[in-house]
This record gives sequence, structure tokens and C-alpha cells, in this order.
Amino acid sequence: MTDPVGKLPSELDQLPDRDAEETAEWAASLDAVAEHAGPHRAAYLMRRTLQHAEKAGVALPRLLETDYVNTIPTSAEPAFDGDEAMEQRITAWNRWNAAAMVTRGSKYGVGGHIATFASAAWLYETGFNHFFRGKEGDGSGDQLYIQGHASPGIYARAFLDGRLTEAHLDNFRQEAGGNGLPSYPHPRRLPWLWEFPTVSMGLGPLSAIYQARFNRYLHNRGIKDTANSHVWAFLGDGEMDEPESTAALALASREQLDNLTFVVNCNLQRLDGPVRANFKIVQELEAQFRGAGWNVVKSLWGSAWDELLHLDTTGALVRRLRDVPDAQFQTYATRDVAYIREHFFGAEPALVELAKLLTDAKIAECFYTSRGGHEARKVYAAYRAALAHKGAPTVILAQTVKGYTLGKGFESKNANHQMKKLTIDEFKGMRELLGLPIPDSAFADGVVPYGHPGADSPEVRYLQERRAALGGPAPARRVHPVAPLPEPEERAFKALYKGSGKQEMATTMAFVRLVKDLMRDKETGRRWVPIVPDEARTFGMESLFPSAGIYSPLGQTYEPVDRDQLMYYKEAKDGQILNEGITEAGAMADFIAAATSYSTHGETMIPFYIFYSMFGWQRTGDQMWQLADQLGKGFIVGATAGRTTLTGEGLQHADGHSHLIAATNPASLNYDPAFAYEIAVIVKDGLRRMYGPEAENVFYYLTVYNEPKPQPAMPEGVEEGIVKGLYRFNEGSAGADAPRLQLLASGTAIHWALEAQRLLADDWDVAADVWSATSWGELRRDALEADEALLRGEQRTPYVTQALEGAPGPVLAVSDWMRQVPDQISQWVEQDWSSLGTDGFGLSDTREAARRHFGVDAQSITVAALAQLARRGEVPASAVKEARERYGL
Repeated sequence: MTDPVGKLPSELDQLPDRDAEETAEWAASLDAVAEHAGPHRAAYLMRRTLQHAEKAGVALPRLLETDYVNTIPTSAEPAFDGDEAMEQRITAWNRWNAAAMVTRGSKYGVGGHIATFASAAWLYETGFNHFFRGKEGDGSGDQLYIQGHASPGIYARAFLDGRLTEAHLDNFRQEAGGNGLPSYPHPRRLPWLWEFPTVSMGLGPLSAIYQARFNRYLHNRGIKDTANSHVWAFLGDGEMDEPESTAALALASREQLDNLTFVVNCNLQRLDGPVRANFKIVQELEAQFRGAGWNVVKSLWGSAWDELLHLDTTGALVRRLRDVPDAQFQTYATRDVAYIREHFFGAEPALVELAKLLTDAKIAECFYTSRGGHEARKVYAAYRAALAHKGAPTVILAQTVKGYTLGKGFESKNANHQMKKLTIDEFKGMRELLGLPIPDSAFADGVVPYGHPGADSPEVRYLQERRAALGGPAPARRVHPVAPLPEPEERAFKALYKGSGKQEMATTMAFVRLVKDLMRDKETGRRWVPIVPDEARTFGMESLFPSAGIYSPLGQTYEPVDRDQLMYYKEAKDGQILNEGITEAGAMADFIAAATSYSTHGETMIPFYIFYSMFGWQRTGDQMWQLADQLGKGFIVGATAGRTTLTGEGLQHADGHSHLIAATNPASLNYDPAFAYEIAVIVKDGLRRMYGPEAENVFYYLTVYNEPKPQPAMPEGVEEGIVKGLYRFNEGSAGADAPRLQLLASGTAIHWALEAQRLLADDWDVAADVWSATSWGELRRDALEADEALLRGEQRTPYVTQALEGAPGPVLAVSDWMRQVPDQISQWVEQDWSSLGTDGFGLSDTREAARRHFGVDAQSITVAALAQLARRGEVPASAVKEARERYGL
């Protein structure tokens, strides 16, 4: 709505103007400047006034964008703490070997990326020589999230410092019997070097934020002093398009994570072309980060630009830099000086006059090579500013040229991400540019050589001395000698072993009750990390609020509305629960940080992350792979599981497939327990396997249900079957000559199977044994291992085959999942096999109606069982039709 004269109302219109005359004078002054000195001068004065107000502490909204120049002027740069010439030589060797490694690998067809590291070399080298703390000093050192496509440069540096050999470099992107180098950062493939897998774009920045946050969590809970740990995340400007890249920016500023620095390599190019062809990605990112409350440091121009900016007395150059779109600036780096004079400086008379003062050589230097990300002093100044800033995280926007130093055939070309090799002549040109002492004779066999100044050379000594002063090599992953966690007291498990009597209990509540008791354990209780994305009350976890507390770095600065209630909402600086709000991606990033704390910090933590099962693997499956790659451990719990137990929620919430997705992850042990005692056995075994004397790098996925049911006591001798995935729960009873079959059921479907067992016996004189299939996935894993053993000449029978050996009749499997879930094991079952499941979309209705719709209720199971027996001639075919009519199917 507008006022009577058409002016849009402003929030200022709601505030009283206590001195309208003074306000009018300020407005008139601004009008006068705009009229006599031009609108650009007026805008400059306003920006300077706002900047001054911000520094003076005047409460005003911050500027979201600054001019397209460096945040730190040359005159304010700190003294460079090192030998710049020496570091230049080290960087030259790294550039060479990175390019040589990828080029040599191309003959095997394994590919690789050259241009990314070429643009970012100084961003890494400056950090390695001056900032990145290693793990051999005090504390945990820094955590480095290396941009995936820059891995060849990291390998090249590890080669220079003696951690890798030429043979390793020649095995880039190959396994080579354990002596190869994975294409990207991968802890599972190179566990002594890489901490964090980062090439699945967007997950690196998201994880870095939650890692920095988890560092504070450990510190505030008194588990680990992480005050000196800093998280560095190296990202590409194109990567910032991923929604995960910016999903948690507000959390980082809200929790004042000044232990976190993003370094965004702004070479203005994605994989296929410009990041923002018609716009400016640096300015966009600056506004985005500033708006989220981050400190922003721009390092855009090298020192060659100082002269140009000094000559810009009218501000025309700065305006032009702000106006030129990224794709055009990329073009300037590939065209001759005459083109730049015409198309850049020819834009307005003031620039034409400025260009007359510049030599062609100066213009070429500025537009071809001089970027803030290519000069050690500029990068050093930006990093120092980041570490000095307190109260907020920092993002450094460093402008570079993609393919820098690789020659005109690579630099700024749209296709350079896909270019995998240089020719011998291009390498010789690169050698001259970098000033490396590599003779022509080294190319005699037509293969580009690796270069190394010698193990005792000044360069290597300098590099190693710098790393020693910073706490050892980096990047590096160290699994500290961590003592196995003691087994929790048995009483926590016994509570579920004995069942619930006549009281009904959902398996979701059984799991929460178990964990609540385990968190009281004197030895290991403090190491549990409960994680939930704003559904704690849904899963009955509110009882943990007052006892464990919800983590907040600010504590509780308010009086909660439910303070007078027993289970009030309690936040605390040392709170144990991570209640993330509505973000499964954030909760999963929390889980990864906690699940890998044993290696990152030498502190074993036991995370459990509970969520609507529909919104776990389906929504954050990529992070589940990241967890596996990073060798994480813990319990992932899909609550309100299955396609029919969540009454009325409909297809958006009805999960019938997460066990299929989970089955694709080799590190995930997947269970679908039916009873509370099964949960106790599985969790106890999981604690042993993940945190015991022979700890494994696996994690658990458990599905639990929100349907209250009586929980029976644990029968004798079933523990092994529960862990392996199958045991006979209830033997059918009928006449001696009665037909028999085997009903296999998992999760809540066991109750339908038990009712079907009764119907078959009472109505049809058929005996059915009911088996609890706690893990279709583990049964399949065991069977696959048996198949592999057979190929090696070893005789081994799969457990599922052994368990069902001699069981009479056919097998009918049923679950609240798609039929493909139980069908995973069908080929190893010797009996006739059939299955029922909840294939298709969910629907909003009662549980009974949903189960009837999918054909998995007790009556449907009964009919399906009779149909199996009829095909075998063990009951009359008419019995199937009669049963359908009797049960109204």
C-alpha cells in the first residue's frame, strides 16, 4: 500500500522525528552533493558514513556489499612472517608435480583435474606455512576441509615433504594394492592423510560449520579443550550454488563460531563455464555472508593494481570494476591489451584518460595475472584478519584465475575443468614461467618428469621446519590410541529383556528408555550425544530435557514458558542434547562430527540421531555416504518407521524404502527390530562392535515404530539370532498331519504374522512358525560373504540357509516395507519363497485400513499363506477363495 502521493511507506515513517528541521538539512546536503559532485560521490559519502557508524557502534543495518576492491588495503597489510622467495619456489614445485601427476595418469585413462589447484595454490601454501596447526602439537590441531578437485596439489606437497614417493604419484586414481592415491580426499582409502571427504559438493561447507560447532560443544561440556582448534573450509565459488553450502550460515554467526574460516576460491568459473556470467559472484557471496552475520574479507587484486587504484581520483575505475560482469572479466584475461583498452577503459572518458597513463605491460599484468589469491602477502593478510576477528566466523573471497600458470591454453578457458593434460611444449613453457631447473633431457622419453629439489634442499628444510613449528604435517588424520569404552552396566539392558508385562510400549519409546538409562552410566553416560531435528517430543524424548539439557553456547537467557512443569525446556552451555531445529541435513552433519570425534579429537563419543524414518536416508543419503567415507560410528534411528504405522500422515511421511537405500551403504548395519528386548541386544552388540577392544568402522541403522504393543520377555538363547538377523520366535501348533509353513516378519509386522498364525491354526488347521527377521540386510551381507568364500574355494553355508534348514513348508516373508526389502535374501532360502510388502504410495487412513490396502494385515497374510500351500497341493484351491470371502478381501 502507498500513501496518498504514491510514496512507498518506510519503517522510518513509524518512528517519531524529534527534529524534522535537522532531518531536512541532512537530506538537502545529500541532494547538493548529488547535484554538484554527481550521484557516485553522494553514494560514496553515504557508504563511508555507514561504515563509520558501524565502527562507532551505532546500531544500524550493516552494508551488505562493499566496493569491488580488497578489504585490506596494501598499506594495512601486516608484515609477512616468512621467506616469500622460498615459498615461491616451493609453490612452483607443487604446481609442476600436480600437473605432471595428472598428465602422466592420463595415459591410463584415469583423468584428474589440474586447473583448480593451479588457481588455488597460494591459498593452500600460505596456510601450510603459516596457519594450519598440526596434530602433533597441543590439542587436536586444525581441521582442514580441502576442496576435492585440488587434491593433486596436496599430493604434490606431500611428495615434496617426503610423505609420498614418485610411485605413489604414478598411482593417482588407482588402488595399486593399497599404494595408490584416491582421486579426491577420502579417509577410507587414505586414512593417514585425509580427514574429511569433500568432493560431494556442498557437504564440505555444511560439515565444516557443524564441526566447528561440535568443537565448541566438546569444549563447553568439558570433554576436550578445543580452544586452539580452527576449522578451515576451502570451497569453490561454483560450489556455493549447492543449497547445503549456505544452509547453516546463520547458525555459524548465531553461535559466534570465530573458530571457523571459509576460503572461497573465486576463479569465476564452474565446471562448464562462468559461475555468474551476467553478474558478480563475489558481490553476491559478500551480500549473502554479510546478511547472515559473517565477517567478510575480500582479496581480489594483486599489488599490480595498486598503481591503477591510486590513479583513480574520480572513482571511475572502482565503478567499472563493480559493473563488469564476471564472464566479461574472464574474457579480458584471454584477449590482447588493445581489446582491454577498448572494452574496459573505453567505457567512460575518465577511464580513457587513466589508461593513457598505463603501459601495455602494466595492463597485461593487471588483467592477466594479478589477483589477490595469487600473492602470498595478500593471502597472508586475509588469513591474519580472519584469525584476529572475534565474535563471528569469517569468509575470505579470494579472486584467482582458473588454470593459472598452466599457459594460455588453460587459463580462464571454459573447458579447463575437463582438460586433463598438458603437452611437452606446454610443460616447457610452464617450466620457464616457474623458473624450475628441469633440463630438456628430462623429457627425452616423451614423458613429463616429476621434479624435486632434494630431500636436504633448502626448500624441503624450510617446508618441514614450518610444519614442525605448527605442530606436524598437514593434512593428516590421526587415530589416537583410544581405550575401548567399558561395557555399560547390565541393568539398563535388563529392563527391556524382561518385557513390559501388560503395559503397551512402542519400540520408539523402548529405544529412548534404553538410551536414557545408558546416559546415566557412570563410565560412558557423558559420551552419548543425543541428536534430534526438532522432533524430540514426537519421539518421547522430552524427559531428557531437564536431566541432560539442550546444548546452547549461551545457556538459557530466558525463563521457559513450561518452567513449572516436570519436563521443562532446559538449555545449558554444557547441555548434552543437540536439538537442531528443522534441519535433517544439519542434524546429520552433527552426527558425522560426533561419530568421528575419536579420530578428530581423540575422544570417543556415542551419537544417536533419531528422526522420522522417511526423512533420513531419502533426504540426506549423500551424508550417510559421507559418514561411511569418514569412518564414523554411532546409532542412526529411523523412528515412526514403516509405511503403515504413522496413522493418517499420508504418503509424504510413509517410509517403505529406507532399508533399501540403507542396504546400498557397505558401512551401515541395518536392523528392523520387532521387540524391545531385540533393541537391547542390538544396541549392546553395537556398542561392542563400534567401541570395544576390536572396534570396527561401522554404524547402525535401526528402525523403530510408534505403535504401542505389549513387549514380551526375551526367550532363552535368541541373542545370536537377533544379532545375525533371524530366529524362530513362536512355533505353530496344529494337528500332526497339518500343513506347515514358515512366516518371517520384521518390525511391527511380527504382530500381523502372529495373528495370522492364530487364524491359520483356528480356521484352517494350518501350522505356521513365526520367525523374527531382525535384519534382512545382515542376512544378505552374511550370504554374500559366504558366496565370496565359495569362490575362494571355502565351503560356508549362509546363516539364513542354516537357520531355515529342514523347516517344513514354504516361506512367506512380510514387513511394513516394500517387498524388495525381504526379497534381498530369497536366493539363499531353499524353501519356496513368497513375500508381502507395502509397495506403492502411502495413504492417509487408519493403520488397519492402510494394512488392508497394501495386503499385509493378518487376514491378507492368511490368504497368501493358503495360496502358497494350495500351489503345492497341501490345501484345496477352494480354501483360498473361501478365505478371501470370509475375511472380506
